Amino acid sequence: MLNEFKAFIAKGNVLDLAVAVIIGGAFGTIVTSLTQDVIMPVVGAIFGGLDFSSLFIRLGAVPEGYAGSMTDYAALKEAGVPMLGYGAFITAAINFLILAFIIFLLVRMANRLAPKKEDAPAAGPSEEVLLLREIRDSLKK
Repeated sequence: MLNEFKAFIAKGNVLDLAVAVIIGGAFGTIVTSLTQDVIMPVVGAIFGGLDFSSLFIRLGAVPEGYAGSMTDYAALKEAGVPMLGYGAFITAAINFLILAFIIFLLVRMANRLAPKKEDAPAAGPSEEVLLLREIRDSLKK
């Protein structure tokens, strides 16, 4: 079983997949930063200073002794207040759309750069067909 596991791990596809997952995670972090630190502030400025990350609906009571802001999503969440954070969802949805679009562009570019498969030349008749033709031709003589 250990030898089979070694053979499985040593296959190129598994190593390629591992590299892709690691690079994909790093790329996801970059896109998240692009969304949260660049795009969403611009979108917020366009909509009059709206900060999507602070959009939420409180679903439950605030614990006694909470002294923080009632409009600070992160502080309320840390205090354990049940909330529906639709602003964070909007940000995540925009993040996903940007990531999907970038991956689409990368795949499209890779498909254009990949060598096109040329049509295989028409294969001649098989050996059996050639042999049968020889037999037919010799019988006709």
